[in-house]
Parts: sequence; structure tokens; C-alpha cells
Amino acid sequence: MHIGNLKIENPIFLAPMAGVTDHPFRVLCREFGAGVVYTEFVSAEGIVRGSDRTLDMVYFTDDERPIGIQIFGHDPLAVGESARTLYEKVKPDIIDINFGCPVPKIVKRGAGSGALKDLCLMDEIVSSVVSAVPDIPVTVKMRSGVDHNSIVSTDAARRLETLGIKAITLHPRTVKQQYTGYADWRLIREMKEAVSIPVIGNGDITCGADAKKMLEETGCDGIMLGRAALGNPWIFTEVLNYLDGKPTPRPTLEDRLRLCRRHHEMLKSVHREIHAVNMTKKHFAWYLKGFPGASEWRVKFMRTKSTEEIGVLLDSLMTAFKVEDL
Repeated sequence: MHIGNLKIENPIFLAPMAGVTDHPFRVLCREFGAGVVYTEFVSAEGIVRGSDRTLDMVYFTDDERPIGIQIFGHDPLAVGESARTLYEKVKPDIIDINFGCPVPKIVKRGAGSGALKDLCLMDEIVSSVVSAVPDIPVTVKMRSGVDHNSIVSTDAARRLETLGIKAITLHPRTVKQQYTGYADWRLIREMKEAVSIPVIGNGDITCGADAKKMLEETGCDGIMLGRAALGNPWIFTEVLNYLDGKPTPRPTLEDRLRLCRRHHEMLKSVHREIHAVNMTKKHFAWYLKGFPGASEWRVKFMRTKSTEEIGVLLDSLMTAFKVEDL
């Protein structure tokens, strides 16, 4: 699979997720088999203003490549300028434009999936970005439309290809659906049949069997995993093995607790104390499920106030289940 001039050896993608896909999580997902990873989306205006906080969100290391940075915004000039700035400062492999975020405050401004209400605005944003970064591929992640009465994904895809977009990821839910109901995979097939650029399917993949089913039913060129990876980066190994006809043992409690330790240490190494604490709590809430007393341990971790407290409590948890650090 190629995205523009970029060769993709493994078309299993980690979705950009706000407040989740930071550097440590991306590194872990790459190790477990993700072929391409994306940063969480960043504000074009924040990049243009030179916001340190926004720039910190796109920090990555070469072992994460190929990596895409996802940007969002409603002002075509600002979005284009942000893409140019990112390319000059950090040289990502891909710039991705977010036309999928359904958060109301973003949609109301015409950013994220709000652009699906005005395809002329979408065209202007895309043209600005494509012209700003001619040396790397520009991709789009989008939803199917605002609601079931205004499905625009296939028409939009044709326009995007003409404007120079090199691949499209379709999450075939509407803006109104948010994350409820079912993703309509038929729209992925419809898009794939309408354009010649790669189409990546996203939505309702929870296991290896789902991934194979999407590939077979839609003919898409790759798949993107988002919520299925929360607390479960092993999902990438599972998908790859399933597609190769190999079994994948489910991660044990020992596996989960050891990964909790490693993930926590990685978060401490790259984030300020309060951010490391909050991110650890978020990920531990996903990791620590499905064993006796899990809910009680999650509550205990939510009450911690420092990385040191988290470390001590994690020691206690591992001791309670007789798990040794490797």
C-alpha cells in the first residue's frame, strides 16, 4: 500500500484520539504491531500561534515512523500555515486533516466534521494544506455526513481525490450519531469503488475477526483502530495474527500489570507531574478490568495525587497478585 510516495508495509493504523494518542501510547502500539500511528489532533490556530502546549502534543521520535500529525481548524489559511509550520519544524511523514470530530464546540465553528456541512469550505481547507506541504502526502479522516439525511462521504471523497488528497479514512457514522449505533460499512465499500486513492476503514472493529470481515466486505486498503486499543494495545498483534491465520493468546493479568508499570514510567519521563498523573489514571481505568477486585483497585488509583503514590499503589497491586517486574 502506498499513500502518495510513502510506502506502508503494514496497513493497520492507530487512530488519532484526543487525550490518548500521546508519545508513550503510540510507542506501545507500534511495538504491538501498529503499522502507522497518528498524533492526537492539534489546533491549527495553536500551531500558528506557536503554543508550546500544542507543539508538545506532536512530539515524536523516529521509532514511531511512519507517523501522521492530525490538524483541525475552520480557517483555510490558518490550517495551511499550520501544516507548513509542522513540516518545517518536525517533518512528519503525513499531514492528516480532521473532518471527523463530532464535538459540538468544534463542529459549530466549521472545523472537524463541521466541514461536512459546507463542502466548499472543505475544498478550501484541503487546497490550502495540499499546497502548503507539497513534499509529503496529505490525508483526511472523515465521517459519513451530518445525519442520515445528508450522507456526503462518497461525493466528498471524489472532490478530495481531485484536490490532491492521497488517502481517506472513513468512520461511517454521522456527526449526529457521535459514537452510538452502528458504523455503516457499506459506505466504506461505496467510497472505495468511487476513488482510486487508498481508503482506510474505521469503526466497530473490536477483534481480529472484525478486521478481516471489514477488509473482505468493503475492499478497503487498510483498517484503523481507535477505541478497541484503549487498555488493549495487544489488539494490533491480534489483528495481524488473525489475518495470518495464527492464534493470539489473550493478555494475562500479569501482562496487564507489567504494561501498567511500563506505561506509567514512560508517562513520567515525558510529561509534567500533574499531566503524568492524569494520563496514568486514564489508562489504568482501561487496563484494570476483568479480575477480582478490579473496580476497587481502579477507585484507589483515581484517588492518588502523585506519580509516587501511583507507584506505591501499583507495587501493592502487583504484590497482591504475586506479579514480579521483569
